[in-house]
Amino acid sequence: MLVSVPTTPATPATEALLRELPSDLYTVEPSELAEYGRDWTKVFEPKPSAVVFPRTAADVSRVLRLASQHRVAIVPSGGRTGLSGGAVARNGEIVLSLARMRAMGEVDTIGGTVRVEAGAVTEAVHQHVAPHGLTWPVDFASKGSSQVGGNISTNAGGVKVIRYGLTRQWVLGLEVALASGELLTLGGALEKDNTGLDLRQLFIGSEGTLGVITAATLKLAHLPAKLDVMLFGVADIPAVVRLFQATRKAPFTLAAYEFFTPACLARVQRHRSVRTPLAAEHGAYVLVELEGAREDELDAWFAQLFEDEIIEDGTRAQHTAQARDLWTLREGISESLSATGMPHKNDISIPVASLQPFVADLEQLLAARYQGWEICLFGHVGDGNLHVNVMKPDAMDKATFLAKTSELDQTMFPLVQKHHGSISAEHGIGLLKKPYLGFTRPPEQIALMRQMKKLLDPQGILNPGKIFDAQ
Repeated sequence: MLVSVPTTPATPATEALLRELPSDLYTVEPSELAEYGRDWTKVFEPKPSAVVFPRTAADVSRVLRLASQHRVAIVPSGGRTGLSGGAVARNGEIVLSLARMRAMGEVDTIGGTVRVEAGAVTEAVHQHVAPHGLTWPVDFASKGSSQVGGNISTNAGGVKVIRYGLTRQWVLGLEVALASGELLTLGGALEKDNTGLDLRQLFIGSEGTLGVITAATLKLAHLPAKLDVMLFGVADIPAVVRLFQATRKAPFTLAAYEFFTPACLARVQRHRSVRTPLAAEHGAYVLVELEGAREDELDAWFAQLFEDEIIEDGTRAQHTAQARDLWTLREGISESLSATGMPHKNDISIPVASLQPFVADLEQLLAARYQGWEICLFGHVGDGNLHVNVMKPDAMDKATFLAKTSELDQTMFPLVQKHHGSISAEHGIGLLKKPYLGFTRPPEQIALMRQMKKLLDPQGILNPGKIFDAQ
């Protein structure tokens, strides 16, 4: 973990702002600055000048109003689980942490909604609504620390996108504080509201550059009555795609379809005391979760997969504990890569139909220019999301590694563009992907985004330098 602290004192403007706040609302303690000034990336040193912990939306409004008056930059902060540097404060900004705003309202079991504050932890929301037979179907490995506001501001994806879609599809209403301090209430518990522009969608996925989300009304889904979790061993990436096609044609509901390579599995087993229930090593592994499948359908499907030689081996969880163990093999990957080395992460998406030719192009590129490097591939194949992780060789220093992986990005992103993909599937642009935004968004779209930023944040104080630089 990085523990750097600011190397320059707070500016007079920042000090003036802090003097107008109660002393228990902020901290300048070095360890807190280091902790709250970063996200999960290890590329940028955190150098905030202070961390403010509002307790209410009114507190957020007040801080932003003061920031506008004093022209002080603000970096909104949630659970800091992002991987693009979107929550990093590296230029003396004030971090605005929503960690104290975790209230969750009464569950509306008739309408299937709940209103929560932005700092509510994703898993806590799941636990809050589960006794009513409901869930907020936004789910990923970092659910134990990610926060609702951060999920919404990055339009987070996760392991259930193939079944339920992205975060934006499960947000009915927002409360947002603008850079001026003005509080907007956008939507509510209405499923239908066709009265002009849907301003909610403007803030969802904007990475805190247009406003600070303080609360949200979430749309809920029914908990599935029956889930089946299976792990398959297959020969290679083409077999992963063939298995996906076979699963799509089967007569049951696909809730999740995840794959990972042996290199990922080895890192998880190095970090955690877990093992795969499959007897032999395979070229790739696929974790499948199904909703409401009948026993006879499952048995026939399994038999057909073996008969068609789509899978080499497979196992099905017999109870909840086994299902949790199988999910650990997949959800433990990101944590294990960071715990056992230094990964350079890319979170890309490719049309599912183009996934196999893209991977073939990528493997050819890696073999030609990065032979001997450890590459850990995993992802949500069902929605075309591929996580490409390049591990730093032990003997290589960090600066050299970052330079070489930057070269890799510059050669890989044209491949993403060639296959009509995106350079960021679910972690946003932040700082890390900013130089490559043009591979996904044409100039006229970037120009429109700049105009929207100028309109809502004319002084450029909200998460400055993220997505694109000010002009």
